[in-house]
Amino acid sequence: MAKVTGLGGIFFVCNDPERTKQWYQKHLGLNTDQYGCTFFMSEEVKREPKATQQWSPFPADTTYYPIDQKFMINYRVDDLEELLADLQNSGIQQEGDMQEFDYGKFAWIIDCDGRKVELWEPKQEELFEKQ
Repeated sequence: MAKVTGLGGIFFVCNDPERTKQWYQKHLGLNTDQYGCTFFMSEEVKREPKATQQWSPFPADTTYYPIDQKFMINYRVDDLEELLADLQNSGIQQEGDMQEFDYGKFAWIIDCDGRKVELWEPKQEELFEKQ
């Protein structure tokens, strides 16, 4: 049976797409172009930990992100603490404290359109080797 193997893209509405692309390029390092940003991952490339993407439906009454925000994007980052310091120096609002779990570190920021965004630095452990 055919199946979905990952996320093909994230598409969302914003007031000023050019401003939003520039903000994400400046503050989160996305290599944006006229369409947005394409992330290339390849099975041939040896990565530690292995590249993963998460698909998670949330209940309608979730408090994980604002109720009027119908989705939240989770971005993999390579050094969360350094990125948070850079963002703070740029005046970017962080929501709550960074949290650490056995599968990585998480933090949340507010983007230029007022969306809550999740940042994730995966832990480099054998946890990912078992998949």
